[in-house]
Amino acid sequence: MRVLLVGAGGVGTAITRIAARRAFFEAMVVADYDPARAETAVAALGDDGRFVAEAVDAGDEAAVTALLARHRCDVLLNSTDPRFVMPLFRAARAAGATYLDMAMSLSRPHRDRPHEECGVKLGDEQFAQAGAWQSEGMLALVGMGVEPGLSDVFARYAADELFDEIEEIGVRDGANLTVDGYDFAPSFSIWTTIEECLNPPVVYGAGRGWFTTAPFSEPEVFDFPEGIGEVECVNVEHEEVLLVPRWIDARRVTFKYGLGREFVETLKTLHLLGLDRTEPVTVPSAVGPVAVSPRDVVAACLPDPATLGERMHGKTCAGTWVRGSKDGAPREVYLYHVVDNQWSMTEYGCQAVVWQTAVNPVVALELLGAGTWSGAGVLGPEAFPAQPFLDLLTAYGSPWGMREQ
Repeated sequence: MRVLLVGAGGVGTAITRIAARRAFFEAMVVADYDPARAETAVAALGDDGRFVAEAVDAGDEAAVTALLARHRCDVLLNSTDPRFVMPLFRAARAAGATYLDMAMSLSRPHRDRPHEECGVKLGDEQFAQAGAWQSEGMLALVGMGVEPGLSDVFARYAADELFDEIEEIGVRDGANLTVDGYDFAPSFSIWTTIEECLNPPVVYGAGRGWFTTAPFSEPEVFDFPEGIGEVECVNVEHEEVLLVPRWIDARRVTFKYGLGREFVETLKTLHLLGLDRTEPVTVPSAVGPVAVSPRDVVAACLPDPATLGERMHGKTCAGTWVRGSKDGAPREVYLYHVVDNQWSMTEYGCQAVVWQTAVNPVVALELLGAGTWSGAGVLGPEAFPAQPFLDLLTAYGSPWGMREQ
């Protein structure tokens, strides 16, 4: 297997450090718009000759296609933000390469009823091309991070092994992470965080299909394991709600994120001021008027999440809560994966949130390389058997857990 990894930020760098300990691939080309980031990621791996750095604009389909061909890569792993999903998705298909991402094509709210009806949903642009990928015998594995990704694997495992009927699948994400020296320092890309938190959340209901609610709706307190404790969670737009019902029979599917009230209020303020917008605005500068995206300015003003590991303390938890019945009796479980920041920093030099995101596509690549996972079309993690993934994740030194509720 020869892999083109596009994006050498926090998650991309963590991917290289995790993959460097595995022998399933022949080469990994680490490419970024900023060549220094790619070179730094590769240099940190020492003399592992399987890794090479390249510069590429993720939005330039022709350049990405040419890079795949030049290095004879048969897989493209997308570690950029969601703006670049579609050009990379198309470039992989043009090059005849398998495609993996951790976030799917962007949504657009319904013009007239944004908090009741879906407009363009997450992943719609990719699923619109599913027939072409399938007819060509090619695979696009979409949403293969931690959430979406591992959370979807948990949903498949629950459906196959733990339940006869499922009432609700609810992804619940929470943490007790703190960052020394910052009053506000997101542990993940603020660009992506704004996108998923301020868009209308999507909920799935049997008989109704997908529908939307207001941002931060339906707050609930969820008790997270391994000492994290109770965290208030709210509805947030996320890919699992768009993926799970395509392969798993459940009467309701939700995603709720433990943001905390201060974080929610900050996001609301950014929206109120228009600082969540991606459309450029013209501002004066020393060289004359320039067009800038307000959201890009917000991102530039905040610390890079990948650099916060030394200041960060606590644990992060990703998991899937499932309610239904087994053998005629009610059952409720929470399948989860917890990463302690102290462990991930000591073991890999990566903060917990980016490491937890990064490990899952590497596990998936290894399963694809071994032929354990295979398929054609545009498929989510639910389309594959869960047990081999969970076994291999444990073999990577990061076991998962299950709690009967």
